[in-house]
Amino acid sequence: MEQKINSIAEEVKSFSIASKETLENFRLKFISKKGMVPSLFDELKQATADEKKKVGKLLNDLKQLAEAKFKSAQEELENAPSETATNIDLSLPVVPNKLGNQHPLSLTRYRIVEVFERLGFSLADGPEIEDDEHNFTALNFPLNHPAREMQDTFFVEKNPDILLRTHTSNVQIRLMKKQKPPIRAIMPGRVFRNEAISARAHCFFHQVEGLYVDKNVGFADLKQTLYHFAQEMYGKDIKIRYRPSFFPFTEPSAEIDISCLICKGKGCNICKHSGWVEIAGSGMVHPNVLRNCGIDPEEYTGFAFGMGIERVTQLLFQVNDLRLYSENDIRFLKQFKPVV
Repeated sequence: MEQKINSIAEEVKSFSIASKETLENFRLKFISKKGMVPSLFDELKQATADEKKKVGKLLNDLKQLAEAKFKSAQEELENAPSETATNIDLSLPVVPNKLGNQHPLSLTRYRIVEVFERLGFSLADGPEIEDDEHNFTALNFPLNHPAREMQDTFFVEKNPDILLRTHTSNVQIRLMKKQKPPIRAIMPGRVFRNEAISARAHCFFHQVEGLYVDKNVGFADLKQTLYHFAQEMYGKDIKIRYRPSFFPFTEPSAEIDISCLICKGKGCNICKHSGWVEIAGSGMVHPNVLRNCGIDPEEYTGFAFGMGIERVTQLLFQVNDLRLYSENDIRFLKQFKPVV
């Protein structure tokens, strides 16, 4: 066996490794599980005690020799310059490093947050998968409200109802339940509704809601806040109007429209040929909503509003189709720059 070990040791020393292919051949022949060196260890198990003492050291030396040669050759091949690297033409012009840009919805969201932060609003966030209590019940939705139906809302589970939130109002409820007034916050985030996809609507979109609860908060505070937002976002010449409306969670309620910036009031598919585009819903927080959150409506009042970021972006950048935001066409996305 000693002679056999010496013979294999000579083979190991003389084996030429010049490529990854020959390196793998070396591994398979000598140090793999079925290679020569492991097979000698199997033979050693059958040897007598005297033979084990005699050849054990030689066999360990052989194993170390084979493994050291393999590792050395492997490192040498990995560090060797590739054929591609050696053939680089240094006279070619440098490939330009293309910088990415932010999505138009992100640019609008940052701008909205900036405007309201200057008015003292903080940021709040909540889960996109919500329960019925925070998405409907605490917001004063009646049991027979259409939004609770399967055809209008994406339900994850029934009994108990777990769903994809239909608005970021769930964050308002969570905020009012854990924090006592005064509360002044905005809640940007993604929401989901089962709607037909068109130039004006999508099954998911992004929303920013606002909430202000304190003593002696009135409708005039709401109007002035949203009027200031519209001027900051679209310019001092923007026209704005309030229309009476109904929402279960506010009373009184109002829709906010601005003059269409795409058609300049002449009429288009975005403004439904009316010259006006709705950008937000708003109103005074319903007393039942305050009670549901443990706030005394005799002591505190508040206003709330909500707007779709896609709609605001459409008007800000004059984009005539909401579907473009989610198609990820680089030709469309690279056009946008931050709004100053």
